[in-house]
Amino acid sequence: MDIRQMRYFIAIAEEKNITSAAHRLHMSQPPLSLQLKQMEEELGVMLVERHGKKLELTDKGQLLYRHALNIVHAFEEVKNELQETDEGRKGNLSVGINTLSVPEFPEWLEAFHSSFPLVYLRIVQNDSAYLAELVKNRTIELGLVRLPLANQDLNYLPLYNESFVFVCRQNGKDEISIEEISKYPLILPSTEGLGSYNIIHEAFTKAQLPLQVICECSDMNVLMQMVSSGIGSTIVPESVFQSYGHSNLFTRNISDAEMVSSVGLIWLKQHHLSRPARNFIGLVKQRLGLSNNGDE
Repeated sequence: MDIRQMRYFIAIAEEKNITSAAHRLHMSQPPLSLQLKQMEEELGVMLVERHGKKLELTDKGQLLYRHALNIVHAFEEVKNELQETDEGRKGNLSVGINTLSVPEFPEWLEAFHSSFPLVYLRIVQNDSAYLAELVKNRTIELGLVRLPLANQDLNYLPLYNESFVFVCRQNGKDEISIEEISKYPLILPSTEGLGSYNIIHEAFTKAQLPLQVICECSDMNVLMQMVSSGIGSTIVPESVFQSYGHSNLFTRNISDAEMVSSVGLIWLKQHHLSRPARNFIGLVKQRLGLSNNGDE
């Protein structure tokens, strides 16, 4: 097998459909089907099980997929290192962004693309814990996440902090106490084990107050729609409301509990950081007025 076939198999494994994988690879379906057949014959194992048009990886296919990802990403890193002489003007940059949103991210991307138009960008959106795993297995190089996020294998660059706000349909006073919030049915962002969820729970535990959680939702559009329809209220970082809030919703500052969300940039420790990635980190630091030391 060569690197080209590994790219083919990754597309097949992720799309679970030959037609979709062929479209993603900008090739026709018959040659891709032939490549899959040749890979199975060369390796002497069945890599996929066919259920109509849908494909499912066998245990051998799962093993090949994991190794193919590592090999292709390692190959991309070699390519990026060889392009260092171009000072990052070419190459690839994959960045993950947390589901809770970073409002400045589109502006950062626009500025980066203006400075480095030949760098191919790949953007992935998911929750912070999943993005950390993608960074660890080198599926993406950088991740914009909500902290805290315990992981010893990652470098962290804290970017800024912001307060949580209470969001509901009733317009009223500017502030609300945590005791008052405890009487509201709540829809919490994300799921257990992630930074924002834990920050909210810890604040109520510290205050020895009940938390009436009726729903958890990692999709902020859906969460705000549920609040807008009157199903419940929520507690989110202020920028999340700015990005996803509806016109019939109102925010109140939480007067007596420190709930602060920290946004950070992560990358893999003791690992080569590509020139495009270092350029992106430098741009973010410049935009936020941060020190330009220690980004490698």
